Amino acid sequence: MMVLFGFKSKNAVFKVVEKLIDAGLVAKDHLGRLIPAKSFTEDIASVPMLGFVTAGLPATVEEELADMVNLDDLLIEKKAQTYMLEVDGDSMIDAHIEKGDMVIVERANQAKDGQIVIAEVDGEFTMKYFRDKGGKRWLEPANKNYKPIYPERSLNINAVLKAVIRKY
Repeated sequence: MMVLFGFKSKNAVFKVVEKLIDAGLVAKDHLGRLIPAKSFTEDIASVPMLGFVTAGLPATVEEELADMVNLDDLLIEKKAQTYMLEVDGDSMIDAHIEKGDMVIVERANQAKDGQIVIAEVDGEFTMKYFRDKGGKRWLEPANKNYKPIYPERSLNINAVLKAVIRKY
């Protein structure tokens, strides 16, 4: 920060950091490192929840601010184990996951039958439904144009799907 701001002393940096903390823009983690303050990040990742919209027959709706929804809290349960990937391919289109979608996944080495996973099968990675029946494990696409993948050597779960994001 001394170089960035052109300060001549560490004390000047200390004073700026204290002002950022007092303003609620940054906080210190358990190791004393600077991190964005929760209140600051909530403003960025929060959007208003205005109620419901009918997806059936049209109906009258009153718009009212029901709540603020923090997208991190809604989509990410375990931040340290969570990451995003961009989808390339069409083997999961019947699960409403298309090329160009972003998926939020959580690192895991186990999955339940029927969960959508990121898996390494015989040394290559893919996203499919995980199937486990009677001790037999395989990956199943959500597109009739693709066949299930039965591992010849190995099938390792790397992550479990938590959310799909599509921009229009």
